[in-house]
Amino acid sequence: MKRYLLAWAASAVAVTGASLAVLGLLGTGVTGASSHVLSEEEVAAALATATAGARAAATPGGTPAQGGGQGKLIRSAGGTVIAACDGGGLVTLRSWSPAQDYSVDDVEPGPAAEVKVEFEPREGEEVELTIACSAGQPVPRRS
Repeated sequence: MKRYLLAWAASAVAVTGASLAVLGLLGTGVTGASSHVLSEEEVAAALATATAGARAAATPGGTPAQGGGQGKLIRSAGGTVIAACDGGGLVTLRSWSPAQDYSVDDVEPGPAAEVKVEFEPREGEEVELTIACSAGQPVPRRS
């Protein structure tokens, strides 16, 4: 009986070792993760691709918005927006997102001299965010 147990243990160790060796040769290892380390150039290229995709997805309709600049993040109690100014003093809302317990009630995305988004809470008063360009940068206007 001892002999069978010893033979089984030796077989199990041999099979496990062989399996690990094959996985190592395939380059995936035990966890399935690749052991390839990215170079600085590969990281920069991946980030550039992800940033371009995020810009396109952040605009209404999923297409890149017209106008210059990437936009500026503006926060309010009701939510956040990304707005950008073009060279002619017009502002465009690139994206808008309500805060928790708020919803978007009305949007005037522009391009225009002023753009607006209204965030409506479940309870309480709505938050109206009006944005215009000042010195080429989107700035919230106080109501």
